[in-house]
Amino acid sequence: MAERMVGKQAPRFEMKAVLPNGDFGMVSLEENIKNNKWTVLFFYPLDFTFVCSTEITAISERYEEFEDLDAVVIGASTDSVYSHKAWINMSRTENGLGKIKYSLAADTNHQVSRDYGVLIEEEGVALCGLFVIDPEGELKYAVAHHNDIGRNVDEVLRVLQALQTGQLCPANPRQKTLEV
Repeated sequence: MAERMVGKQAPRFEMKAVLPNGDFGMVSLEENIKNNKWTVLFFYPLDFTFVCSTEITAISERYEEFEDLDAVVIGASTDSVYSHKAWINMSRTENGLGKIKYSLAADTNHQVSRDYGVLIEEEGVALCGLFVIDPEGELKYAVAHHNDIGRNVDEVLRVLQALQTGQLCPANPRQKTLEV
């Protein structure tokens, strides 16, 4: 049985990444904590795949909404930064990503995806996993699912907003937050 992670300190990470400006650099949870930012870390299985490209570009198109919520988004797969860069350099009309507004990290040694419990060991790729980490480093939300379905950006934003209220939040986002 898997060990519970939600409500505990998130596994720390530092990974090579393609930054939003197209340069190579590093991303880390410690940097986000130091800057008092929420972290939305999501894993996807492989570059150059249809479902993944739709998720990555959909999040990029809404990135300002994450920024408004003091959140840093990091996408990660077990592919290299060179593969990420090649995919970013391809236009969307050619099934590439084009320019995106957040970093794509490379978990080439599989340690981070393993630490977060989403590595498919026998394939060397990650499941679709999404983790929301608060500015103190506590893992507040975790979800993983089959690689055939994409995530809903509205739901990710709803969860982030709900967590930031520090209150109870009903399933229907149109309802008022419940006072404790």
